[in-house]
Order: sequence, then C-alpha cells, then structure tokens
Amino acid sequence: MKINTLRTRLVLSHLIPLLVIVPLIGIGLIYALETQVLLPGFLRAYQGSAALVAEITQDQYQIWTDPIYAQTILARVSPRLPARVMFISASGRLMASSDPNDLENLTKFIVNPALDVAQEGKVYWRIFYNRQLQGEALDIWEPVLDNRFGQVIGIVRITYSFTSLIEQFVQLRLLIVAVLLVGLVMGGALGLSLAVSIARPLQKVTEVVNKLVQGDRSMALQKSRIVELRSLEEAVNALVDRLRSMEEARRHLLANLVHELGRPLGALRSAVQAMLKGAAQDPSLANELLRGMDDELVRLQRLLADLTQLYDQVMGSLELALQSLSLQEWLPEMLAPWQAVAREKNIQFRVALATDLPEVKADPIRLGQAVGNLLSNALKFTPVGKAVEVSAGFDRNEAWIRVKDEGPGIAEEEREKIFTPFYRGHHGKRFAEGMGLGLSIARDLISAHGGRLILEESDANGSQFALFLPVASDKK
Repeated sequence: MKINTLRTRLVLSHLIPLLVIVPLIGIGLIYALETQVLLPGFLRAYQGSAALVAEITQDQYQIWTDPIYAQTILARVSPRLPARVMFISASGRLMASSDPNDLENLTKFIVNPALDVAQEGKVYWRIFYNRQLQGEALDIWEPVLDNRFGQVIGIVRITYSFTSLIEQFVQLRLLIVAVLLVGLVMGGALGLSLAVSIARPLQKVTEVVNKLVQGDRSMALQKSRIVELRSLEEAVNALVDRLRSMEEARRHLLANLVHELGRPLGALRSAVQAMLKGAAQDPSLANELLRGMDDELVRLQRLLADLTQLYDQVMGSLELALQSLSLQEWLPEMLAPWQAVAREKNIQFRVALATDLPEVKADPIRLGQAVGNLLSNALKFTPVGKAVEVSAGFDRNEAWIRVKDEGPGIAEEEREKIFTPFYRGHHGKRFAEGMGLGLSIARDLISAHGGRLILEESDANGSQFALFLPVASDKK
C-alpha cells in the first residue's frame, strides 16, 4: 500500500488516532473496572465469608487461647476459602494460620494498624492494586464478639492474593482487549470505506479531465453526496460544457469564415476576370465593376474588424479610452453617416433625442462601434420603405439609447441566444447572414462600459434594442 495515495492517507488519518487513543482508553478502562468494580465486588463477597467464619468461631473460646486447637479448627475451615486465613487473639497473638510460612510465628504478637481497629470491634478492610496483579489484593479483619458480653474475644483475618483472583482479572482484560480490537478493526474498515467513497469520485474527475486532454468531451460526472466533491464535479461539468460550446463556436467560426470570405472573394475574382477579358474598355461597365469590388472590400474590412474585436473579447485584452462624453453632442455626429446609408437604401431614419442629454464615461470609438452594430442590423433587416428609429434619453441613474426597426422580428425561442457569438437565427430571415458576432460584440462593449444591452421587444412588426449607460454628470 503506497503511502502517497489519498486513499492510504485517509485510512491512516483514521487509524493513527485510534492506535494512540484506543490503548489509552483500554488502560483507563481496565484500571477503572478493576479498582472500581471487580475488587469492590470481591470485597463485598468475601466480607460475607469473613463474617461467617467469625460467627462460627464466636462460641469456640478455646480457639483464642489454645494454638493447637485453633490450628485444628482452621484446618477444617480454610480449604473452603481460596485465601490465607488467620485466627488472632484479642490481645494480638497469632493463634493459627492457613499459610505454612506463618507457623513459626504462632503465639507471637502481630504489629499492624488494622489490629487496633479490629480490637475496637470494627471491621477493617483494605484493597491493594497493581497492574502486574501480584501480591495481596484484599485484606479483611473481622472481629469476633462474645455472645454474652459483646466483647472482642478474637479476630479473623482473611487475605486474598491476586493469585486466587487472577482468572477473573485475565478474563476481564481479554474481554476489554477484544472489544477494543474489534473497535479498531471497525474504525479501520470505516476509514477505508470513507477513503474509497472519496477516492472514487476523484478518480472519476481525473478520468474526465484526461479525456478532455485527449479531446473527448462526451463524458459528464454524476453528482456526489459529498458537498465539496459535488462542487468540484459541478465545476468540471461546467468546464466540459464550456469546452463543448467553445468547440461548437470554433466550428461555426470556421464554417462562417469559409462562407463570408468565399462570397466576396468570389465576387472580386469574377470582377477581375471580367476586367481582364475586356470589360475595362467600357467605362460604364468598368465603373460598375469597381464599385462592386469596393463594396466587397468594405465587407471584408468589416469582417476583419469583427474578428479583431472577437480576439480582444476572447483574450480579455479589451481596453477602453474612457473620457467624459456628452451624448448631446456625440450622438448627432455619430448618427449622420447612418442617415446617409438609410437614404441610399430608401429606408426612413427617424431620430428622437431628449434635450440636455447627460455626460457619460465612455470610449467614443468603442461606444460608436456598439451602437453601429445595432444600426447595421436594423438597416440590414428593415425592408425598403420602412423605418428605423433611434431615440435617446435619461433618468436619474442611467442614460439610454434605443434602436427600433421594422424588420421581420426575432422568434421567441431565439431571443436568449442572439447575444451568443456566431449564432445566426434559423427562423425567418433575421440573422441568416453574417458572422453572428455583431450583437455579441455590442453587448461586451456596453458591459465594459458598466452598462447593459437588452432586447426589449420583438414581434412581427420589428424589434427594439436598448442600451443603458451609467450617468457621469451632475444629473446622476
């Protein structure tokens, strides 16, 4: 298992804390159960045994005066108790013991603080604990009282060692270790499951990105239940969609370029061929051919301007020479050439400008290009004899310019797409010609000025576009 993989690191992030915490929990749990549960439980059980032995011996006065008799009685009692049992006289002499090592100390006085407590007629007990489970565990001193006078006539001492209790302690420790190991395994399994659930979506993302590098944009990611991964997957899906749209735009661009370049170049070649074959000898025909060639060159020049603007748009290099621009002075000058174009096409050109139009912060060349694109479309699709109307005004925060035509209108299902680069309508005759860049370029130019361009209305009687710019004068 490689440690530099995300899956391995996620598993280790679960296991390492468990490997540190579980032993500490195990040690603390063992200590708490052994000292607070197991040993006190043994004490309560064996205190009853000590009291029973004391009750048996309280009528046997000879036990507390005769060591031989005491040892005989103890020999009958001690095999039933897994502990060391002592008979101690009221004065503190050792009268009998079940431990052979104590026989040499018979009739000798015992020195122990517990003896003083027992001589007062009180039960004394003490618990001993060590992790090695060695030595004494419980020490119980049970006073034996005279039935007649209630005086202490002797003491029964019972001492339990860990050796006699070891089995229960070992079983408890094994049980705790087993439970903790199961928890450790389950934690590792859970960590592995979570690691896999995270690693798989990431692998899928990697696969999709590699496919994108290879040019395959057909794959899409299913949404994960993990919020962060879902955000990543949505971003990758958005990237895939964006690349698809860019690829589609590239194909449209190539197809449109072939069409838009082929038509004027074909016309130019035909005119040149006609001139070479003698048309130049006829001044009238030659002038007509030259005017046609000039029109085609103007069309190519406009196409080049659109492509240049598209390049700036894609590369993010659009720069504006902003200045304070008086719409009251600038608009009439800007509209004059378009009025001439309208007259040539026998189209009515109406202008309705509000008085005292405000100043705006704008690049006059770029703004003129945006308005010009709107006017170009309006004049292109307005039939002979119909009208194009330009109006301008302002409110407190914005100045607006509206361009209205009497062309065929825009189908409802296409109104959301007309600002998309290279889009040309498929219904009716609107936007059937050209590169499909005019409105896209106009919208980006107006957005660069901090304004907006919208299609306000469109029906069978024509369309109306409106652009809005922030007011920069005192009228704001």
